[in-house]
Amino acid sequence: MKTLTAADARRFAARQLRTLRQHLTSPSEDDTPLLGNSRRRWVRRIPYAVAIILQASLIPTGITTLVGFYDVVLPVAAALTVALTIPLFLAITRPLAAWWISAPTLVLTATITARHHQLTGSWPWTAPMIISYLFLLLALGLRERRATLIAVWVATLLLTVLTTTLGLPRAGDGTTVLLIALSGAVLLLGWAVRDRAVARRLLTEQEQISEVERERRTLLEERARIARELHDVVAHHMSVIAVQAASAPYRIEGVPADAAEEFTAIAGTARESLAEMRRLLGVLRSEETAGERAPQPGVDRLDQLVETVGRAGVPVELSVDEGLAELVPQAVGLSVYRIVQEALANVVRHAPGARTWVSLSADGPELRLTVVNAPPPHRTESLEASAEGTGHGLVGMRERVRLVDGSLDTGPLADGGFKVAAVLPLDRPERPDTPGEQPV
Repeated sequence: MKTLTAADARRFAARQLRTLRQHLTSPSEDDTPLLGNSRRRWVRRIPYAVAIILQASLIPTGITTLVGFYDVVLPVAAALTVALTIPLFLAITRPLAAWWISAPTLVLTATITARHHQLTGSWPWTAPMIISYLFLLLALGLRERRATLIAVWVATLLLTVLTTTLGLPRAGDGTTVLLIALSGAVLLLGWAVRDRAVARRLLTEQEQISEVERERRTLLEERARIARELHDVVAHHMSVIAVQAASAPYRIEGVPADAAEEFTAIAGTARESLAEMRRLLGVLRSEETAGERAPQPGVDRLDQLVETVGRAGVPVELSVDEGLAELVPQAVGLSVYRIVQEALANVVRHAPGARTWVSLSADGPELRLTVVNAPPPHRTESLEASAEGTGHGLVGMRERVRLVDGSLDTGPLADGGFKVAAVLPLDRPERPDTPGEQPV
Protein backbone atom coordinates (compact mmCIF):
# COMPACT_ATOMS: atom_id res chain seq x y z
CA MET A 1 0.00 0.00 0.00
CA LYS A 2 1.46 3.32 -1.06
CA THR A 3 2.23 5.76 1.76
CA LEU A 4 1.10 9.34 1.30
CA THR A 5 4.14 11.57 1.67
CA ALA A 6 4.24 15.22 2.63
CA ALA A 7 5.08 16.14 -0.98
CA ASP A 8 2.07 14.22 -2.22
CA ALA A 9 -0.12 15.99 0.30
CA ARG A 10 1.19 19.36 -0.84
CA ARG A 11 0.57 18.51 -4.49
CA PHE A 12 -2.93 17.32 -3.66
CA ALA A 13 -3.66 20.50 -1.73
CA ALA A 14 -2.25 22.61 -4.56
CA ARG A 15 -4.50 20.84 -7.07
CA GLN A 16 -7.53 21.38 -4.90
CA LEU A 17 -6.72 25.06 -4.49
CA ARG A 18 -6.30 25.45 -8.25
CA THR A 19 -9.65 23.77 -8.80
CA LEU A 20 -11.23 26.01 -6.16
CA ARG A 21 -9.75 29.12 -7.75
CA GLN A 22 -10.90 28.02 -11.21
CA HIS A 23 -14.50 27.63 -10.05
CA LEU A 24 -14.40 30.91 -8.15
CA THR A 25 -13.11 32.80 -11.21
CA SER A 26 -15.36 31.21 -13.87
CA PRO A 27 -18.73 32.95 -13.71
CA SER A 28 -21.74 31.99 -15.76
CA GLU A 29 -21.87 33.49 -19.24
CA ASP A 30 -25.49 34.50 -18.75
CA ASP A 31 -25.64 38.21 -17.86
CA THR A 32 -29.44 38.38 -17.92
CA PRO A 33 -30.74 40.03 -14.72
CA LEU A 34 -32.39 37.74 -12.21
CA LEU A 35 -36.01 37.15 -13.25
CA GLY A 36 -35.17 39.06 -16.45
CA ASN A 37 -36.79 36.42 -18.66
CA SER A 38 -40.21 36.90 -17.10
CA ARG A 39 -42.93 38.30 -19.35
CA ARG A 40 -44.34 40.41 -16.52
CA ARG A 41 -42.65 43.73 -16.04
CA TRP A 42 -43.30 43.88 -12.29
CA VAL A 43 -41.65 40.47 -11.83
CA ARG A 44 -38.51 41.68 -13.62
CA ARG A 45 -38.30 44.59 -11.18
CA ILE A 46 -38.50 42.46 -8.03
CA PRO A 47 -34.69 41.95 -7.66
CA TYR A 48 -34.07 45.70 -7.89
CA ALA A 49 -36.83 46.42 -5.36
CA VAL A 50 -35.36 43.86 -2.95
CA ALA A 51 -31.88 45.40 -3.35
CA ILE A 52 -33.22 48.89 -2.64
CA ILE A 53 -35.11 47.69 0.45
CA LEU A 54 -32.01 45.93 1.76
CA GLN A 55 -29.91 49.03 1.15
CA ALA A 56 -32.39 51.24 2.98
CA SER A 57 -32.49 48.93 6.01
CA LEU A 58 -28.99 47.45 6.24
CA ILE A 59 -26.90 50.58 5.72
CA PRO A 60 -28.20 52.53 8.76
CA THR A 61 -28.42 49.34 10.83
CA GLY A 62 -24.91 48.28 9.93
CA ILE A 63 -23.40 51.69 10.67
CA THR A 64 -25.21 51.87 14.02
CA THR A 65 -24.00 48.38 14.96
CA LEU A 66 -20.35 49.07 14.12
CA VAL A 67 -20.32 52.45 15.88
CA GLY A 68 -22.36 51.48 18.93
CA PHE A 69 -21.09 47.96 19.67
CA TYR A 70 -17.53 48.03 18.35
CA ASP A 71 -16.49 51.69 18.75
CA VAL A 72 -15.64 51.97 15.05
CA VAL A 73 -15.36 55.58 13.89
CA LEU A 74 -18.28 56.75 11.74
CA PRO A 75 -16.41 57.19 8.40
CA VAL A 76 -14.89 53.70 8.63
CA ALA A 77 -18.20 52.15 9.71
CA ALA A 78 -20.00 53.82 6.81
CA ALA A 79 -17.37 52.69 4.28
CA LEU A 80 -17.45 49.10 5.51
CA THR A 81 -21.25 48.93 5.54
CA VAL A 82 -21.60 50.41 2.04
CA ALA A 83 -18.93 48.01 0.73
CA LEU A 84 -20.94 45.11 2.16
CA THR A 85 -24.34 46.17 0.76
CA ILE A 86 -23.61 47.83 -2.59
CA PRO A 87 -22.62 44.47 -4.19
CA LEU A 88 -26.29 43.44 -3.84
CA PHE A 89 -27.07 45.56 -6.93
CA LEU A 90 -24.21 43.95 -8.86
CA ALA A 91 -25.44 40.52 -7.77
CA ILE A 92 -28.56 40.96 -9.91
CA THR A 93 -26.49 40.47 -13.08
CA ARG A 94 -23.00 39.32 -11.91
CA PRO A 95 -23.33 37.60 -8.53
CA LEU A 96 -19.88 35.98 -8.58
CA ALA A 97 -18.18 39.34 -9.12
CA ALA A 98 -20.28 40.76 -6.29
CA TRP A 99 -19.14 37.91 -4.04
CA TRP A 100 -15.49 38.79 -4.73
CA ILE A 101 -16.23 42.28 -3.36
CA SER A 102 -18.31 41.17 -0.40
CA ALA A 103 -16.17 38.27 0.93
CA PRO A 104 -12.94 40.28 1.49
CA THR A 105 -15.00 43.06 3.02
CA LEU A 106 -16.42 40.60 5.54
CA VAL A 107 -12.94 39.52 6.58
CA LEU A 108 -11.73 43.12 6.78
CA THR A 109 -14.72 44.14 8.89
CA ALA A 110 -14.15 41.20 11.27
CA THR A 111 -10.47 42.15 11.56
CA ILE A 112 -11.28 45.79 12.40
CA THR A 113 -14.03 44.97 14.88
CA ALA A 114 -11.76 42.48 16.68
CA ARG A 115 -9.37 45.31 17.58
CA HIS A 116 -12.05 47.35 19.32
CA HIS A 117 -13.68 46.81 22.62
CA GLN A 118 -16.87 44.75 22.22
CA LEU A 119 -19.55 45.89 24.59
CA THR A 120 -22.32 43.53 23.48
CA GLY A 121 -23.33 41.81 20.30
CA SER A 122 -21.47 39.09 18.46
CA TRP A 123 -18.21 38.59 16.66
CA PRO A 124 -16.96 38.10 13.95
CA TRP A 125 -20.26 38.47 12.07
CA THR A 126 -22.96 40.97 12.89
CA ALA A 127 -26.61 40.55 11.91
CA PRO A 128 -26.48 43.09 9.00
CA MET A 129 -23.36 41.37 7.66
CA ILE A 130 -25.00 37.93 7.76
CA ILE A 131 -28.24 39.14 6.11
CA SER A 132 -26.39 40.94 3.31
CA TYR A 133 -24.12 37.95 2.65
CA LEU A 134 -27.01 35.46 2.59
CA PHE A 135 -28.96 37.48 0.01
CA LEU A 136 -25.81 37.62 -2.08
CA LEU A 137 -25.43 33.84 -1.85
CA LEU A 138 -29.07 33.42 -2.86
CA ALA A 139 -28.38 35.37 -6.05
CA LEU A 140 -25.35 33.13 -6.62
CA GLY A 141 -27.45 30.00 -6.18
CA LEU A 142 -30.00 31.23 -8.74
CA ARG A 143 -27.37 31.93 -11.38
CA GLU A 144 -24.11 29.92 -11.08
CA ARG A 145 -23.26 26.27 -11.69
CA ARG A 146 -23.25 23.67 -8.92
CA ALA A 147 -19.44 23.42 -8.89
CA THR A 148 -19.18 27.18 -8.40
CA LEU A 149 -21.68 27.07 -5.52
CA ILE A 150 -19.72 24.33 -3.79
CA ALA A 151 -16.51 26.34 -4.25
CA VAL A 152 -18.16 29.44 -2.77
CA TRP A 153 -19.37 27.50 0.28
CA VAL A 154 -15.90 25.96 0.79
CA ALA A 155 -14.36 29.44 0.48
CA THR A 156 -16.86 30.77 3.03
CA LEU A 157 -15.90 27.97 5.40
CA LEU A 158 -12.18 28.65 4.95
CA LEU A 159 -12.57 32.40 5.39
CA THR A 160 -14.59 31.87 8.55
CA VAL A 161 -12.02 29.49 10.01
CA LEU A 162 -9.15 31.80 9.13
CA THR A 163 -10.96 34.81 10.56
CA THR A 164 -11.68 33.18 13.91
CA THR A 165 -8.54 31.13 14.50
CA LEU A 166 -5.51 32.51 12.66
CA GLY A 167 -3.90 35.50 14.27
CA LEU A 168 -7.00 37.32 15.41
CA PRO A 169 -7.18 38.16 19.09
CA ARG A 170 -10.73 37.04 19.71
CA ALA A 171 -12.31 33.60 19.27
CA GLY A 172 -15.58 33.37 17.42
CA ASP A 173 -18.90 32.55 18.95
CA GLY A 174 -22.12 31.07 17.63
CA THR A 175 -22.29 33.33 14.58
CA THR A 176 -19.44 31.38 12.99
CA VAL A 177 -21.42 28.14 12.89
CA LEU A 178 -24.56 30.09 12.04
CA LEU A 179 -23.02 31.67 8.93
CA ILE A 180 -21.58 28.37 7.72
CA ALA A 181 -24.90 26.56 8.16
CA LEU A 182 -27.07 29.31 6.70
CA SER A 183 -24.76 29.90 3.73
CA GLY A 184 -24.91 26.21 2.80
CA ALA A 185 -28.69 26.16 3.17
CA VAL A 186 -29.18 29.31 1.09
CA LEU A 187 -26.87 28.06 -1.67
CA LEU A 188 -28.73 24.74 -1.73
CA LEU A 189 -32.08 26.54 -1.88
CA GLY A 190 -30.96 28.76 -4.74
CA TRP A 191 -29.55 25.82 -6.68
CA ALA A 192 -32.77 23.80 -6.16
CA VAL A 193 -34.96 26.68 -7.38
CA ARG A 194 -32.71 27.25 -10.40
CA ASP A 195 -32.59 23.54 -11.22
CA ARG A 196 -36.38 23.31 -11.05
CA ALA A 197 -36.76 26.34 -13.31
CA VAL A 198 -34.31 24.89 -15.83
CA ALA A 199 -36.13 21.54 -15.75
CA ARG A 200 -39.49 23.23 -16.36
CA ARG A 201 -38.04 25.29 -19.21
CA LEU A 202 -36.54 22.20 -20.85
CA LEU A 203 -39.82 20.34 -20.39
CA THR A 204 -41.74 23.18 -22.02
CA GLU A 205 -39.30 23.27 -24.94
CA GLN A 206 -39.58 19.49 -25.34
CA GLU A 207 -43.38 19.69 -25.29
CA GLN A 208 -43.25 22.36 -28.01
CA ILE A 209 -40.87 20.23 -30.08
CA SER A 210 -43.10 17.18 -29.58
CA GLU A 211 -46.15 19.18 -30.65
CA VAL A 212 -44.40 20.36 -33.80
CA GLU A 213 -43.24 16.81 -34.56
CA ARG A 214 -46.74 15.45 -33.96
CA GLU A 215 -48.27 17.99 -36.32
CA ARG A 216 -45.61 17.24 -38.91
CA ARG A 217 -46.15 13.48 -38.58
CA THR A 218 -49.90 13.95 -38.90
CA LEU A 219 -49.40 16.07 -42.00
CA LEU A 220 -47.08 13.52 -43.61
CA GLU A 221 -49.45 10.64 -42.83
CA GLU A 222 -52.36 12.52 -44.37
CA ARG A 223 -50.33 13.42 -47.45
CA ALA A 224 -49.30 9.77 -47.87
CA ARG A 225 -52.94 8.72 -47.65
CA ILE A 226 -53.95 11.35 -50.18
CA ALA A 227 -51.15 10.20 -52.48
CA ARG A 228 -52.41 6.62 -52.33
CA GLU A 229 -55.95 7.72 -53.13
CA LEU A 230 -54.76 10.06 -55.86
CA HIS A 231 -53.00 7.13 -57.50
CA ASP A 232 -56.32 5.34 -57.89
CA VAL A 233 -57.91 8.43 -59.42
CA VAL A 234 -55.10 9.07 -61.89
CA ALA A 235 -54.66 5.37 -62.66
CA HIS A 236 -58.30 5.14 -63.70
CA HIS A 237 -57.87 7.84 -66.33
CA MET A 238 -54.54 6.38 -67.48
CA SER A 239 -56.27 3.04 -67.95
CA VAL A 240 -58.89 4.72 -70.08
CA ILE A 241 -56.17 6.33 -72.19
CA ALA A 242 -54.38 2.99 -72.64
CA VAL A 243 -57.59 1.15 -73.61
CA GLN A 244 -58.73 3.86 -76.03
CA ALA A 245 -55.30 4.15 -77.66
CA ALA A 246 -54.93 0.38 -78.03
CA SER A 247 -58.44 -0.15 -79.44
CA ALA A 248 -58.57 2.93 -81.69
CA PRO A 249 -57.12 1.18 -84.82
CA TYR A 250 -59.81 -1.49 -84.48
CA ARG A 251 -62.72 0.83 -83.73
CA ILE A 252 -61.95 3.40 -86.41
CA GLU A 253 -61.84 2.36 -90.03
CA GLY A 254 -59.16 3.59 -92.36
CA VAL A 255 -56.61 4.60 -89.75
CA PRO A 256 -53.26 5.30 -91.48
CA ALA A 257 -50.30 3.17 -90.50
CA ASP A 258 -48.48 6.12 -88.96
CA ALA A 259 -51.53 6.98 -86.82
CA ALA A 260 -51.94 3.34 -85.76
CA GLU A 261 -48.29 3.26 -84.74
CA GLU A 262 -48.78 6.50 -82.78
CA PHE A 263 -51.80 5.02 -80.99
CA THR A 264 -49.72 1.97 -80.10
CA ALA A 265 -46.97 4.21 -78.69
CA ILE A 266 -49.52 6.15 -76.62
CA ALA A 267 -50.94 2.91 -75.21
CA GLY A 268 -47.44 1.65 -74.37
CA THR A 269 -46.53 4.92 -72.63
CA ALA A 270 -49.76 4.80 -70.60
CA ARG A 271 -49.05 1.21 -69.51
CA GLU A 272 -45.46 2.14 -68.53
CA SER A 273 -46.80 5.06 -66.51
CA LEU A 274 -49.24 2.77 -64.72
CA ALA A 275 -46.48 0.30 -63.91
CA GLU A 276 -44.27 3.08 -62.55
CA MET A 277 -47.11 4.45 -60.42
CA ARG A 278 -47.72 0.99 -58.95
CA ARG A 279 -44.03 0.67 -58.05
CA LEU A 280 -44.11 4.07 -56.35
CA LEU A 281 -47.33 3.18 -54.59
CA GLY A 282 -45.61 0.15 -53.05
CA VAL A 283 -43.44 2.54 -51.06
CA LEU A 284 -46.48 4.32 -49.62
CA ARG A 285 -48.58 1.27 -48.88
CA SER A 286 -48.02 -0.96 -45.87
CA GLU A 287 -49.51 -4.20 -44.66
CA GLU A 288 -52.09 -2.27 -42.70
CA THR A 289 -53.38 -0.41 -45.79
CA ALA A 290 -54.69 -3.42 -47.69
CA GLY A 291 -58.26 -2.20 -47.19
CA GLU A 292 -57.43 1.01 -49.04
CA ARG A 293 -57.03 -0.86 -52.33
CA ALA A 294 -60.81 -0.83 -52.79
CA PRO A 295 -62.34 1.73 -55.18
CA GLN A 296 -62.38 5.17 -53.58
CA PRO A 297 -65.74 6.76 -52.62
CA GLY A 298 -67.18 9.95 -54.06
CA VAL A 299 -70.29 12.14 -53.96
CA ASP A 300 -72.50 9.17 -54.87
CA ARG A 301 -71.54 7.48 -51.57
CA LEU A 302 -72.64 10.33 -49.31
CA ASP A 303 -76.08 8.74 -48.81
CA GLN A 304 -74.48 5.63 -47.31
CA LEU A 305 -72.23 7.76 -45.11
CA VAL A 306 -75.19 9.76 -43.78
CA GLU A 307 -77.12 6.56 -43.12
CA THR A 308 -74.20 5.12 -41.15
CA VAL A 309 -73.90 8.23 -39.01
CA GLY A 310 -77.65 8.21 -38.43
CA ARG A 311 -77.37 4.74 -36.92
CA ALA A 312 -74.83 6.23 -34.50
CA GLY A 313 -77.54 8.55 -33.13
CA VAL A 314 -76.76 11.71 -35.12
CA PRO A 315 -79.68 12.87 -37.31
CA VAL A 316 -78.27 14.19 -40.57
CA GLU A 317 -80.05 15.94 -43.44
CA LEU A 318 -78.27 15.67 -46.81
CA SER A 319 -78.92 18.12 -49.62
CA VAL A 320 -77.19 17.58 -52.98
CA ASP A 321 -78.10 19.40 -56.18
CA GLU A 322 -79.65 17.10 -58.76
CA GLY A 323 -77.14 15.70 -61.22
CA LEU A 324 -74.19 17.14 -59.29
CA ALA A 325 -72.53 13.75 -58.71
CA GLU A 326 -71.89 13.37 -62.47
CA LEU A 327 -70.34 16.85 -62.71
CA VAL A 328 -67.81 16.46 -59.88
CA PRO A 329 -64.33 15.26 -60.94
CA GLN A 330 -63.19 12.11 -59.24
CA ALA A 331 -60.40 13.75 -57.22
CA VAL A 332 -62.75 16.50 -56.03
CA GLY A 333 -65.46 13.95 -55.23
CA LEU A 334 -63.02 11.96 -53.10
CA SER A 335 -62.04 15.13 -51.21
CA VAL A 336 -65.72 15.98 -50.68
CA TYR A 337 -66.42 12.53 -49.26
CA ARG A 338 -63.44 12.60 -46.90
CA ILE A 339 -64.25 16.11 -45.64
CA VAL A 340 -67.87 15.17 -44.93
CA GLN A 341 -66.72 11.91 -43.33
CA GLU A 342 -64.35 13.68 -40.93
CA ALA A 343 -66.85 16.46 -40.14
CA LEU A 344 -69.58 13.93 -39.25
CA ALA A 345 -67.10 11.89 -37.21
CA ASN A 346 -66.30 15.02 -35.21
CA VAL A 347 -70.01 15.53 -34.54
CA VAL A 348 -70.33 11.96 -33.27
CA ARG A 349 -67.28 12.39 -31.03
CA HIS A 350 -67.79 15.90 -29.68
CA ALA A 351 -71.55 16.62 -30.02
CA PRO A 352 -73.35 13.27 -29.90
CA GLY A 353 -76.99 13.50 -30.93
CA ALA A 354 -76.66 16.99 -32.44
CA ARG A 355 -78.79 17.68 -35.50
CA THR A 356 -76.57 18.12 -38.58
CA TRP A 357 -77.04 19.47 -42.08
CA VAL A 358 -74.84 18.59 -45.07
CA SER A 359 -75.26 20.75 -48.16
CA LEU A 360 -73.53 20.31 -51.53
CA SER A 361 -74.28 22.68 -54.39
CA ALA A 362 -72.73 24.07 -57.56
CA ASP A 363 -72.08 27.81 -57.84
CA GLY A 364 -70.74 28.44 -61.33
CA PRO A 365 -67.23 26.96 -61.54
CA GLU A 366 -67.18 26.26 -57.81
CA LEU A 367 -68.53 23.50 -55.60
CA ARG A 368 -69.77 24.67 -52.20
CA LEU A 369 -69.79 22.17 -49.35
CA THR A 370 -71.22 22.99 -45.92
CA VAL A 371 -71.51 20.79 -42.83
CA VAL A 372 -73.24 22.49 -39.89
CA ASN A 373 -74.27 20.91 -36.62
CA ALA A 374 -76.44 22.34 -33.87
CA PRO A 375 -75.57 22.05 -30.16
CA PRO A 376 -76.19 18.58 -28.69
CA PRO A 377 -79.81 18.20 -27.50
CA HIS A 378 -78.69 17.25 -24.00
CA ARG A 379 -75.78 18.35 -21.85
CA THR A 380 -73.57 15.39 -22.65
CA GLU A 381 -69.86 14.92 -22.22
CA SER A 382 -67.75 14.67 -25.33
CA LEU A 383 -66.61 11.13 -26.11
CA GLU A 384 -63.05 12.52 -26.21
CA ALA A 385 -63.34 14.96 -23.31
CA SER A 386 -60.79 13.04 -21.27
CA ALA A 387 -58.13 13.06 -23.96
CA GLU A 388 -56.63 15.57 -26.32
CA GLY A 389 -57.70 15.29 -29.93
CA THR A 390 -55.20 13.93 -32.39
CA GLY A 391 -55.54 16.90 -34.71
CA HIS A 392 -55.82 14.60 -37.75
CA GLY A 393 -59.26 15.90 -38.75
CA LEU A 394 -58.57 19.54 -39.56
CA VAL A 395 -55.14 18.68 -40.94
CA GLY A 396 -56.69 16.17 -43.32
CA MET A 397 -59.40 18.63 -44.39
CA ARG A 398 -56.88 21.35 -45.12
CA GLU A 399 -54.64 19.01 -47.11
CA ARG A 400 -57.52 17.73 -49.23
CA VAL A 401 -58.78 21.24 -49.91
CA ARG A 402 -55.24 22.37 -50.77
CA LEU A 403 -54.86 19.38 -53.09
CA VAL A 404 -57.62 20.67 -55.37
CA ASP A 405 -56.81 24.39 -54.92
CA GLY A 406 -59.87 25.11 -52.78
CA SER A 407 -60.50 26.98 -49.54
CA LEU A 408 -61.71 25.86 -46.11
CA ASP A 409 -63.45 27.71 -43.28
CA THR A 410 -64.07 26.04 -39.91
CA GLY A 411 -65.12 27.33 -36.52
CA PRO A 412 -67.72 27.34 -33.75
CA LEU A 413 -71.08 29.06 -34.11
CA ALA A 414 -72.74 31.52 -31.75
CA ASP A 415 -75.38 28.98 -30.67
CA GLY A 416 -72.79 26.39 -29.66
CA GLY A 417 -72.71 24.46 -32.90
CA PHE A 418 -69.88 24.05 -35.39
CA LYS A 419 -69.44 24.79 -39.09
CA VAL A 420 -67.24 23.32 -41.80
CA ALA A 421 -67.43 25.15 -45.14
CA ALA A 422 -65.32 24.33 -48.18
CA VAL A 423 -65.19 25.83 -51.67
CA LEU A 424 -63.71 23.51 -54.29
CA PRO A 425 -63.13 24.12 -58.02
CA LEU A 426 -65.68 22.39 -60.24
CA ASP A 427 -63.89 21.93 -63.56
CA ARG A 428 -65.74 19.29 -65.51
CA PRO A 429 -63.27 17.02 -67.30
CA GLU A 430 -63.94 15.64 -70.75
CA ARG A 431 -65.95 12.44 -70.61
CA PRO A 432 -64.13 9.40 -72.07
CA ASP A 433 -65.86 7.53 -74.85
CA THR A 434 -64.90 4.15 -73.52
CA PRO A 435 -65.05 3.50 -69.80
CA GLY A 436 -62.07 1.81 -68.22
CA GLU A 437 -61.79 -0.34 -65.20
CA GLN A 438 -60.16 1.13 -62.14
CA PRO A 439 -57.04 -0.88 -61.29
CA VAL A 440 -56.68 -2.43 -57.88
